[in-house]
Amino acid sequence: MEKLSLHQFKAGLIMTLAGSFLLFLFSWIIGKDQLFLLLNEDLGKGTDYLFIFFTFLGDGIWWIPLLILFILFRRQFLPLLLFSFAFSEIFIESFKYFILPNEPRPITAIADTKLIHTVAGVELHTIASFPSGHSTQAFVFFLLACLMIDKKWIVAVGFIYAAWVGFSRIYLAQHFPRDVAGGMLFAGISVLLSVLIYQKWFENKKALQ
Repeated sequence: MEKLSLHQFKAGLIMTLAGSFLLFLFSWIIGKDQLFLLLNEDLGKGTDYLFIFFTFLGDGIWWIPLLILFILFRRQFLPLLLFSFAFSEIFIESFKYFILPNEPRPITAIADTKLIHTVAGVELHTIASFPSGHSTQAFVFFLLACLMIDKKWIVAVGFIYAAWVGFSRIYLAQHFPRDVAGGMLFAGISVLLSVLIYQKWFENKKALQ
């Protein structure tokens, strides 16, 4: 019977939470706006297109193929996927639309918008900044990959993928670094809670057999 790669998940979770802590810390030390402007610097047209691609890799549409893959190849772990989706969406929607519904995004919060690098064709949102939904989802995908794929390289490769998705949200002027930090934090909590619930559910099921 296949098992979860908990050792890899632990490593991925530590990296995710540590990254979140550092982003929160530097946002506090340097300043929310200043850190954003530092990371939002124009790096050229090629980089613009690169980060448009990476931000797409954190889109919610990827839950659909992931669901299909779990149904086809990891059906026994399907509850884990569903719990992760549910918890992450609860965090995202609660903060964006109830707890901090009018939290301004960079284009609204920074008075001198000429300082902000924007990318042609990217529609800038103005409110509901915290947390970054794309970052939350990308790090949930990363942590699920750590659990499902028992290969050492998945931790490094997966973290780089998720981090680039998070950075793309800053580069495209959609979020502050602390929004990305919040996404990382909520992703870690969501998958951790899902693992704990799944293990409890699985152990109870096994005990009844």
